Amino acid sequence: MKKLVEVQNDDVPPRLVLILGGARSGKSTFAERLALESERRVAFIATATASDDDMRDRIARHQAARPAHWQTIEEPLHLATAVRQAAEHADVILLDCLTVWLSNWLFAQHDSDAPFDEQMISAGYYDAALQEIAELLQVASTFAPGKTLLCVSNEVGLGIVPAYALGRVYRDVLGLVNQRVATAAARVYLMVAGLGVDIKRLHETATL
Repeated sequence: MKKLVEVQNDDVPPRLVLILGGARSGKSTFAERLALESERRVAFIATATASDDDMRDRIARHQAARPAHWQTIEEPLHLATAVRQAAEHADVILLDCLTVWLSNWLFAQHDSDAPFDEQMISAGYYDAALQEIAELLQVASTFAPGKTLLCVSNEVGLGIVPAYALGRVYRDVLGLVNQRVATAAARVYLMVAGLGVDIKRLHETATL
């Protein structure tokens, strides 16, 4: 795999890269390899929380796989603040992942004793979540040359329509989040069986 600066074909690495894919597609491994091979200072922003035994095991495996000298910031909700903090000391900020962040964010907005239904969409969930992403992108847009934000996210819209309201709200909001980040990103990689395809480059060169 080429180094991040070489993938860009430029002397200055990209400010924003999105790594997108399904479960177990190799997203995190690909993002970590890009960060490692950049040979720059790396900060890792972890959005997951140890909510059950399975998540604790997943977190432990990811921690063991990362280089010990990387700075780690655990932040389940406030992405823009975490990225701003990380950029003070690191050149590559790896945010893993937007998928888990959105789950955390949705539950933080919702009264757990109230029923969750799709009427919440009209209550501003879409706009509020996208505002959080706008703040994240604004921080990335102010990076000094040489700093890069790598965002990992899931593509959850390729399967069946979720049977429950929360799943439908989550799928739809995440789809919009991914679109916003992809639009702002210099590179968008779609992971398929561990292989990263630069779909933004294909999109830019596509013709009838």
